[in-house]
Amino acid sequence: MRILLTEDDDSVRAFVSRALELDGHSVETACDGLDAMDRLLANDGEFDLLVSDVKMPLMDGIDLAHSAARKWPGLPILLMTGFADQRERADDLQKVIRDVLTKPFTLQEIRTAVSVAGAEKQQVA
Repeated sequence: MRILLTEDDDSVRAFVSRALELDGHSVETACDGLDAMDRLLANDGEFDLLVSDVKMPLMDGIDLAHSAARKWPGLPILLMTGFADQRERADDLQKVIRDVLTKPFTLQEIRTAVSVAGAEKQQVA
């Protein structure tokens, strides 16, 4: 599966990216929402999954999810957040967001969430 991972924390981005690559996924990373939008536009949204942190500078994950969902409605989105109050901001995105993982999460939790989101995309395709 081809995944775009958006996370402003270098250590979390490296941890998640490495875990997903070990599972055989192709992972491209972005350091914030604007960087992710640039990568989505450059690839015409041709990713199997967008994984994004919610709270980031420049463009946060909710704004990124809204923009990506409008331009590429079939792109599955998985959000990650360490802030419980941010989960409510994603309520209107229920149809495109597959899950919201609460940080800190385990390696197994992110792997499972990505696997489930990938399986759902294959069923839709």
